[in-house]
Amino acid sequence: MVPVALSLISTGTLVGAVPSAAEGGAGLVFNGFWIIIATANFIFFLVLIQLFAFGPISRMLSERRGRIEQGLRDAEQARRDRDSAAQEHLAALSEARREASEIVVRAQKAAAELREADISATREELGRMRERAAAEIQTEKQKALAELHDEVAALAIAATARVLQEGISPEVQRRVIADFLAESSGGSRN
Repeated sequence: MVPVALSLISTGTLVGAVPSAAEGGAGLVFNGFWIIIATANFIFFLVLIQLFAFGPISRMLSERRGRIEQGLRDAEQARRDRDSAAQEHLAALSEARREASEIVVRAQKAAAELREADISATREELGRMRERAAAEIQTEKQKALAELHDEVAALAIAATARVLQEGISPEVQRRVIADFLAESSGGSRN
């Protein structure tokens, strides 16, 4: 079997070097020119791959890493916001309960005050009604006494007229007046 040295040229063709029998034919021969060309080709293609393949892939991976990290930061922020919103919700709920409790207490207090005001107004009205009734009773009593007094006076005048008409003695007049007064006093008590 004959050893063959292969080298890649910038044109993309493979060039093989077969050792000749004159060169010694006993081993592998290295040609420096083709090693430099192969190294230059390798570096050239490595630079092309770096520019057109590894660079965009690296940028894409870097962008993806950035998006993932941003997503994680956003998720963490969303969790903090959710926890904060839950705390605010609980605080608002407890505040609403406290305000509702205060409203109930104020309503109960207002109802009690209104009830007391109604009771007080009713008592005042009853007092006024009692005073009016007492005043009416007193007025009626005064009228009745005035009528009684007028009647007694009329009767006294009538008795006096009768006494004067009969012409009786002073003793009889006194007795008639006393009897009349006794009858008037006894009649007014009934």
